[in-house]
Amino acid sequence: MKYTIIISLLFLNFSNAQTLEKDSKDISVSPFIDGTILVPKTAEKIPLAIIIGGSGPTDRNGNQQMMENNSLRYLAEGLYKNNIASFRYDKRIVKQMKDRSINEESIRFDDFIKDAKDVLAYFKNANVFSKIYIIGHSQGSLVGLVALEDGADGFVSIAGAGRSIDQVIVEQLSKQAPQLTKNAKMAFAELKANGNTTSYDKGLASIFRTALQPFIYSWMKYNPKAALSKLDIPILIINGDNDIQVGISEAEELHKGKPGADYLIIPQMNHILKKVEGDGLENQKTYNDPKLPVMPALIGAISNFIKE
Repeated sequence: MKYTIIISLLFLNFSNAQTLEKDSKDISVSPFIDGTILVPKTAEKIPLAIIIGGSGPTDRNGNQQMMENNSLRYLAEGLYKNNIASFRYDKRIVKQMKDRSINEESIRFDDFIKDAKDVLAYFKNANVFSKIYIIGHSQGSLVGLVALEDGADGFVSIAGAGRSIDQVIVEQLSKQAPQLTKNAKMAFAELKANGNTTSYDKGLASIFRTALQPFIYSWMKYNPKAALSKLDIPILIINGDNDIQVGISEAEELHKGKPGADYLIIPQMNHILKKVEGDGLENQKTYNDPKLPVMPALIGAISNFIKE
């Protein structure tokens, strides 16, 4: 029997939002990072939001191969309409997949952190924006949290986990494949202790295959709640109550790391920031609906937070 882990690992608004091409520009921050900056026309300095995407080969618009929803593009365009600039970028593995240079065994979670730090440094050195905020979605929440060590004016976590990735996966297994939970705990313990593991059921190969173990090992070293507790900047934690990948319990756990942070649960919002009123099938369909806008409540909350 094949088991599917909801969380994507390495490979696996506004109505009628328009592409604001006249005010957008594609730029390369580093040899690994290509992205799009979207800047409203204004004579004054305005804030910039750096948008960091979630797990898997996610591009600047929030899309992956065989999955197009434009979630991050619509988020950027929503901020634009509220006079907030943004930079969103392809994860390095998107570029590596395009030029066929990707080597799964060599990728580490720290690569994503370095990329985020490079983006932050690029715009800090430019000194053209009034403030710089980081918005991290899903896996990007943890990436942004660690990258903030280099300094930013505020942080927004959207659908970010509050616990380390091994704990998140074990809980997902307890709901999807409870018979594998004990084995997963043992494999994670061995991986944490030795940097590798062979003690895993074949049903867990999508997580523990040899080539992927170094990446998982580097990811599970980070505790989001602990990282958040060290920050002394404005923080906004957001989750949707219809998120089938990262539940409200993760947002609650993250909030414990910084009880004074702003905290918002958006009714009917799912993991890719879209409104879902129906069942799980409707939820899944939104992942491939590029015309469906992100929720206006999300745009409003983030815009208000940045402008405070």
